[in-house]
Amino acid sequence: MNILFDSRSELHKRPFGCVHTGEPVWLSVHIPRRCAALRVGVVFSRSDGYEEEFPLLWSGLEHGYDLYRVTLTLPAFGLYRYHFRIATAEGEFRLLRRGSETGMNEGEPWQISMVPQNPVDERFQGACYYQIFPDRFCREGEPDLAGKLDYYWVHKHWDSTPEYRPWEGKILNCDFFGGNLAGICKKLDYLAGLGVTALYLNPIFMAYSNHRYDTSDYLRIDPMLGTEEDFRLLCEEAHKRGISVLLDGVFSHTGADSRYFDIYNRYGNGAYHDPNSPYRGWYDFQEYPSRYTSWWGIATLPCVNELSPDYMDFIIEGEDSVVAHWLRLGADGFRLDVADELPDAFIAALHRRVHELKPDALVLGEVWEDASNKISYSVERRYFTGAELDATMNYPFKEAIIQYMLGHSDAAALAETVMTIAENYPPQILNAVMNSLGTHDTPRILTVLGAPATPGTREGRANHRLTDSERELALQRERAAAFLQFALPGSPSIYYGDEVGVEGFEDPFNRRTFPWELEGQVLTSFYRSLIRLKKGHPALRFGTVRAREDHRIFRFVREHGGRRLTGFAASVHGAALAAPEGRLIFAESAVCEGGMLRLSPYGTALFEEKI
Repeated sequence: MNILFDSRSELHKRPFGCVHTGEPVWLSVHIPRRCAALRVGVVFSRSDGYEEEFPLLWSGLEHGYDLYRVTLTLPAFGLYRYHFRIATAEGEFRLLRRGSETGMNEGEPWQISMVPQNPVDERFQGACYYQIFPDRFCREGEPDLAGKLDYYWVHKHWDSTPEYRPWEGKILNCDFFGGNLAGICKKLDYLAGLGVTALYLNPIFMAYSNHRYDTSDYLRIDPMLGTEEDFRLLCEEAHKRGISVLLDGVFSHTGADSRYFDIYNRYGNGAYHDPNSPYRGWYDFQEYPSRYTSWWGIATLPCVNELSPDYMDFIIEGEDSVVAHWLRLGADGFRLDVADELPDAFIAALHRRVHELKPDALVLGEVWEDASNKISYSVERRYFTGAELDATMNYPFKEAIIQYMLGHSDAAALAETVMTIAENYPPQILNAVMNSLGTHDTPRILTVLGAPATPGTREGRANHRLTDSERELALQRERAAAFLQFALPGSPSIYYGDEVGVEGFEDPFNRRTFPWELEGQVLTSFYRSLIRLKKGHPALRFGTVRAREDHRIFRFVREHGGRRLTGFAASVHGAALAAPEGRLIFAESAVCEGGMLRLSPYGTALFEEKI
């Protein structure tokens, strides 16, 4: 008999997951009678040095276990870790978390956060995103090259391969295809027909490169993409179709070729050439002007001092600050690039200002790990405990789903990842996290799931295509992975072209142009059905989640408003198992008959039942 405590079970902890201001926490630990516990306490601590022990009181004997319980209230917002301290006649020991069980002096503490109320607008909870790399989605008309920063060149053919060969040892990212805002606007009916409810646009501000993460002017649309009026029209037309628009905010650095840094002296008063420049305080020069702090040592991306009062005013606080300017033109929020490299005070101020200007807006952060306990540059981040972010990019789900589909991990590991994030994130944030299978920073999902190996040269990766058999297997895996992407908590995000089976390894091969000749294929219809499923069942948008392994199959339950949805997803192994009572509302490579559910490899199924 082991000492029993499961932070995810109502028998041991209530409420599940995070708590809000003044909300009591109820804990119950079950200790075998043979241990003869003399004293039981629970110790809570924070990274700022706070530590407090709360005594647990004996409350009865049940099946050979002494039950010790406590109801307590945490004193302040923050991330807490806790363990139990148990004294017996033979000595004292700490009870810690050891996987799904407990360990005596072995393991790690449990986690709980006390978070402020931070409402997230319902349209961003369980939203269906579509991520667009603007230069590569759709081109309408001829690109306007007046004012475009040189050096650049435009591909003659829409379906050609993005430039990947270095010039004098450097990747210049200066090749363009001419995708623009008018092209996105033209395809809004396609996106609305797919069921999309939110667009996430990679950077659209004036910049040198095709990815535009090297901002040249925060208050100007890149001329090749269009004009401010084009953006206003895009937002208006998107809103008519029930589609929100999220912009990429790149605020940890600018481009060297910008009006602020101005390394080529295009503008006349940039920080690089003018020590009296109004932007001089934005940058950290160790040896003026040749040595300065840059993003990951990339000289073309000088870092900014985000907490510089002038910079804060320009980006956030000013009457026509960057965030105010674009929100007034129709944007519905921002995705914060490299949120880990932005100070907490900067993110908090931006979040406050965005919601002052547009209360139903969204501030979403790029965080690759569990954002609840993220430590960056030795600082424990306050994304949730400081009400800084409304959502994050949910890379933990992505990686766990992919590893499961490839057979590199099992259903239990996937369930553990899902339940860890569900336990650590506030519910409204969990419902709004961006669930992606691929982005501009990762290889295409079809290639990840189908390529048996990665070619060793860039030439090989540029020309690589899956064989017919590899592609068929990858499509099976992608459909199963996408089912989980849509059925688990969060807001699924389709990276443009994934719904038509675009392939590609790393940048720039994952940034090919959209092949419009493939529009309307079977895979697109599959994604359309998943979006209908997500939008049609509140339990998939707002419901609680429980996940576990069942006959080597990933099994989950979503509950909301008196409805229960039970889902199954197979990986490399199929299975036959008892079907839950209820109506089968979705099946792919699965059959339900005679009370049995039979799943082929990569089969999925979803049942609905009344509670």
